[in-house]
Amino acid sequence: MSQKRNSSSAEDVSILSSGVKIEGKLYSEGNVRIDGKLVGDIIVNGNLTLGEGSELSGKVKAQNIAISGKLEGIVTASEKLILESKAVLKGDISTKILIIEEGAKFDGKSVMDSSPHTSDE
Repeated sequence: MSQKRNSSSAEDVSILSSGVKIEGKLYSEGNVRIDGKLVGDIIVNGNLTLGEGSELSGKVKAQNIAISGKLEGIVTASEKLILESKAVLKGDISTKILIIEEGAKFDGKSVMDSSPHTSDE
């Protein structure tokens, strides 16, 4: 009966539901899913999922990022960025692996490198 659970485990997922709107910075050590609206910067040391109803504006940085909603800003994925079929991305991206599904909209420039550039602009 001695189960140990680390409260900040990389397996945990923080979820911001569709009725939530945040203005400011969001930082997480684990995985995050956003279905609401966020104006500001996001830094996630795990995976970031932006659901179909999500609307974001700002700098986004995570290990792996999957976008189904709308995002305007600078996106840095240290491993992989997936623009799913309903994604609308306006801004610049930097990643190792870029996947753009049919139907996704992307307006900006991309840099694909084995060591993505980090921008402090």
